[in-house]
Amino acid sequence: MPNEWMTPRERWEAAIRRGRPDRIPLDYWATAEASRKLMDHLGLSDMDQVYARLHIDRPVFVGPAYVGPTPAPGRNYWGVEHRTIDYGTGSYAEAVSSPLAGYETVAQIEANYTWPTIDWFDFSGIAGQAAGQERRPIQGGGSEPLLVYKQLRGEAQAFMDFIERPDLMRYILDKLFSLAYETTARIYRAIPGQVLITYVAEDMGAQDGLMYSPAHIREFLLPWMRRMAQLVHENGAYVFHHNDGACRAILPDMVETVGIDVLNPIQWRCAGMAREGLKADFGDRLAFHGAVDNQYTIPFGTVEEVRAEVADDMAILGAGGGYILAPCHNIQSVGPAENVVALYEAAYEGGWY
Repeated sequence: MPNEWMTPRERWEAAIRRGRPDRIPLDYWATAEASRKLMDHLGLSDMDQVYARLHIDRPVFVGPAYVGPTPAPGRNYWGVEHRTIDYGTGSYAEAVSSPLAGYETVAQIEANYTWPTIDWFDFSGIAGQAAGQERRPIQGGGSEPLLVYKQLRGEAQAFMDFIERPDLMRYILDKLFSLAYETTARIYRAIPGQVLITYVAEDMGAQDGLMYSPAHIREFLLPWMRRMAQLVHENGAYVFHHNDGACRAILPDMVETVGIDVLNPIQWRCAGMAREGLKADFGDRLAFHGAVDNQYTIPFGTVEEVRAEVADDMAILGAGGGYILAPCHNIQSVGPAENVVALYEAAYEGGWY
């Protein structure tokens, strides 16, 4: 096996700049239950040991502490109530209330709802979170406001708001984007030059196409996403863009208007998301992150199928550089731990340039 001559941070940055690092960087996304299952399988006690064992170049995540008013039991600082849902092999928190669902005007919200402010967050601990992590990529800041919007207004109402209440939607999104923007700016100020990637996300794709019209995406989301990307670049970091599903139709806008640097998660089983086409059309302007299929291959495939897909992903998306290998979303506990081990072993063995 060749010798590593780059740190994980150097490896990530080389890939993001579409260069050729010593080997393809490896990242890890999974539910807590899947991680526990993997630790038990490997006989390890924490995830740092797993990362070392499987040669995973996991980023360090930094962010402020919440110090605002204590939310009501079961609610977050947005006022959204969550309930724990057990699905047999694990659980997740489901939003079960939408505090802004009943309002029809901006005036009603202003009179009855208290927006979180930047003063509700303490940034003094961020330097400590980054201390001693110079070798690792650091992720901090970012935005994903439509995800919060749908919890505040309710899923169905959020879709209707694009057409029925565009002024209300702009008002709420501006509030969400503004807080995310100021939070990100303060993180940069807390650790100047240390953040490598910032998560500027929005799930726009379903299995077969976009969930929202390109016109609505361009009107309601792209102007603020562009401002976020400009802030990221002004501070020497890279825009890590997460966009689930069949989002191919809006990718030219993400590249040319927003200015993203990394595309995640590459769900290539979705319509229009073939790896070969993405690499051919955007490989000179984007790095790719993810791609190891989590709809079939990781949870239901054989070890041999996992290893074969990893080889395909590296050959297609990693050709000439510009690829960070990871699952195309959180690994779930339904799949065998042997497949997860096979994923990273195959990537480490075959990912050298």
